[in-house]
Amino acid sequence: GRQCVHQAACPVVVVRPAGEHAAPVPHAPTGRIVVGVDGMPSSLAALDWAAYEAALCSGTVEAVTTWELPNFSGAPVVIPSGYAPGADAQKMLNDAVATARSAHPDVVFLTTVVQGHPAASLVALSHEADMLAVGSRGHGDFADMVLGSVSEHCVVHAHCPVLVFRHP
Repeated sequence: GRQCVHQAACPVVVVRPAGEHAAPVPHAPTGRIVVGVDGMPSSLAALDWAAYEAALCSGTVEAVTTWELPNFSGAPVVIPSGYAPGADAQKMLNDAVATARSAHPDVVFLTTVVQGHPAASLVALSHEADMLAVGSRGHGDFADMVLGSVSEHCVVHAHCPVLVFRHP
């Protein structure tokens, strides 16, 4: 599964069997698809895919973005006036959802902005979701190993099946 997520040229859905680490807890289907949106083409494609799927089952799309304050580890920091990462994240998310909503007007969209790391935040929001959809920038195995991979973390730890959408 890990190799497919990193190397497939198409979207990959990973469904872990019961009993694996952080395996999904069965729940009644909710029609809720959580989508991580960071503004990159792959996450916007995942949002569009989720909206299409939600339309098929009268489901709901919860579009999620996160933000974190920069960590400057002891260096003196001057924060510019008007710096509002939460507001910037909300604007990016609203714009992305507006585009998806115009293509899928019958789908109910929710937006969630979370202060925190994207991988942990998406895993937390995967409880009682039918699917978690994330984009993958496709840096490759070495870059993901060094930088960390939100999509890989979600595949391993989410509480529901995960779609990893790689932008062509």
